[in-house]
Amino acid sequence: MTESNSFETPNPVPPEPTPEKPRGGNRGLLYGILIVALAGTWGYLIWDKSRSNQKVETLQTQVTTTDSSKNVVQEQYQAALARLDQLTSVNDSLIHTKNKEIADMKARIQSILNKSNASAAELKEAQTLIARLNSRIEGYKSEIEKLQGEKIVLVTQRDSIRRNYDTVSLQNQQLNQEVQLGSVLHASNIRIVPMHLRKNGREVETSKATRADMMRISFDIDENRIADSGQKVIYVCVTAPDGSPLAVESLGSGRFTLADGTEKLFTAQKTIDYVTGEKQAVSIDWKQDVEFKPGDYKVEIYHEGYKIGNGNISMRKGGLF
Repeated sequence: MTESNSFETPNPVPPEPTPEKPRGGNRGLLYGILIVALAGTWGYLIWDKSRSNQKVETLQTQVTTTDSSKNVVQEQYQAALARLDQLTSVNDSLIHTKNKEIADMKARIQSILNKSNASAAELKEAQTLIARLNSRIEGYKSEIEKLQGEKIVLVTQRDSIRRNYDTVSLQNQQLNQEVQLGSVLHASNIRIVPMHLRKNGREVETSKATRADMMRISFDIDENRIADSGQKVIYVCVTAPDGSPLAVESLGSGRFTLADGTEKLFTAQKTIDYVTGEKQAVSIDWKQDVEFKPGDYKVEIYHEGYKIGNGNISMRKGGLF
């Protein structure tokens, strides 16, 4: 009998089965992941929208700021133009000499302000140009004030000269009037004599109107040291008893101008050669083409438009002698 030395191998015990995890746990994890992802997505969307809103607000702020700056520049420009217009109304010629420089600055400023999307740099450039324009305006203002001051001085000097000239002119005028009046001759020793002419040519004085053939008016021109030597025209005006002037154009009568500018009829005139400072006798005969009327006759003598003497004569009615 064979003896067996081997041991019997016991049957292996099968491992206990691993219990299955419930499916509900995996689903919860998936849901958790989805929720986190969804929350992240919404968070990003909210953050992105917030950032977009901030950009919009920033842009709106920038636009508002730009518009506000543009309005300020516009107001500054209009104020500068108003000052320039005021100076132009005061002294257009001065501003006109600077017209090219001013026109260039105004054109550039206006081109910037006309842009709907002018940048901050452009608005700053416009403000710089406006500041330069205002500086020019201040310079023009100072120059105009200087010119006005000089003008006031010149006007004052001119007015002073005019006043002096007017004073001197008035004095000269008064002096000339005095000289003119002083140079007017004066008549004295006036005699008015009706004369009868006989057939033999002899002249006889008469006091009867019917016998008078002419009227002889004689007088002396007195000495005058102001009147220049030369020809002087003497006018004689005779007024008839009825108040009418004795003036017949065909016999040499006419009109002359008085010192006040009015005209007067003269009966006769005579030109004499006067010598300064000398006395001179003058005689003028008036022969008329009709009979003399009885009554009082008035005789006036004129020189340079001024009456220098007068006299009267009375003629009686006619008779034999």
